[in-house]
Amino acid sequence: MLKGKTILLIISGGIAAYKSLELIRLLKKSDVAIRCILTAGGQKFITPLSVASLSEHPCYTDLWSLTDETDMGHIRLSRESDLIVVAPASANIIARMAQGMADDLATTTLLASDKKIMLFPAMNPLMWSNPATQANIETLRARGVIIIDPAQGDMACGETGTGRLPEATEMIATLNTFFDKKKALSGYKALVTAGPTHEPLDPVRYIGNRSSGKQGYAIAQALADEGAEVTLISGPTSLTPPPGVTFISVETAQEMMSAALNTLPCNIAVCTAAVADWRPDVMASQKIKKQENTPPQPLTLVENPDILKTISTHPAQRPALVVGFAAETDQVIPHAQHKRISKKCDWILANDVTQDVFGTDNNQVIWCHDSGAETWPKTRKSEIAQKLVEKIILHFSSSHSRKKVS
Repeated sequence: MLKGKTILLIISGGIAAYKSLELIRLLKKSDVAIRCILTAGGQKFITPLSVASLSEHPCYTDLWSLTDETDMGHIRLSRESDLIVVAPASANIIARMAQGMADDLATTTLLASDKKIMLFPAMNPLMWSNPATQANIETLRARGVIIIDPAQGDMACGETGTGRLPEATEMIATLNTFFDKKKALSGYKALVTAGPTHEPLDPVRYIGNRSSGKQGYAIAQALADEGAEVTLISGPTSLTPPPGVTFISVETAQEMMSAALNTLPCNIAVCTAAVADWRPDVMASQKIKKQENTPPQPLTLVENPDILKTISTHPAQRPALVVGFAAETDQVIPHAQHKRISKKCDWILANDVTQDVFGTDNNQVIWCHDSGAETWPKTRKSEIAQKLVEKIILHFSSSHSRKKVS
């Protein structure tokens, strides 16, 4: 699977850097065109000459090298690769990636990349388990970076735990799997709604909710990773759209409804957005002022369109699978199942929003379907997304659900 591929290997500081030399040798043996960047930290453990000799190409080390920038340049290094691999990925380079820093050739190249990035972290076990490192890992995962968890075993520092860089043969196997991966949802079209909607009262104020959009964005990314052609329609959030998806930004429920209907037909619709049920009947053209000794004017609300139900009951373009979300505060399963039936969707993922899920990176959901309900353990929202996509793949693997939208 590796034959004919081009891989950019970034080697950061750490004793495990010596394994990168064997990785280069095996990649060359697999007929891979390999370019290498060696960081200043990496040069404390192996030399540019060793890397260049094994890769049969110059080893790039300096962002400010006129020769290197003329010969290849950090932009071309990333653009001309099929995959960027960081092995070993130290805690330091992981932290700098998470912060979007570009203070050397490696981080500048990573920030300027439009290709998939795969990290093989290697560090002391306590560094790996440190909340700061794990927060950085979660940030990068949310951005679509592939993280290969380190192995367990004896460390060079004399400690034992999780933090070892896998052997070169194991890294080769992982790379083969990446390139050989049959995208289970290739040819399928998916619609994902995410985030809140804001229903304006006047040019300053709006009715909204506390949805962060994190779960919906994670689902869009997971669907795209499996080859689906994804359109993500999002209300106002602070999130960066996942790479590889078509992104549509909206504000109100009416705008989201219009965008969703324009996205049909599709095979899969996952409605995670926390759409406001009501909106003011009239938006004031000027800021509504508080009047002294005068009671506030009553607010008249009108019902917003039901996006989930509209998609589920579309007479001509109903997706083969429609998934909704239910944010509940009590009787979670009965309310979620009632919503699934009343909205005529296939599945509902329900969560108890009293359990501190708004804005956090974790979630716990109950998968409700026509045969019952299944509680999934509390975990990262990215893992919830992956589990949902696994269920979607299983659904479409059945003979009656194979039809794709062309």
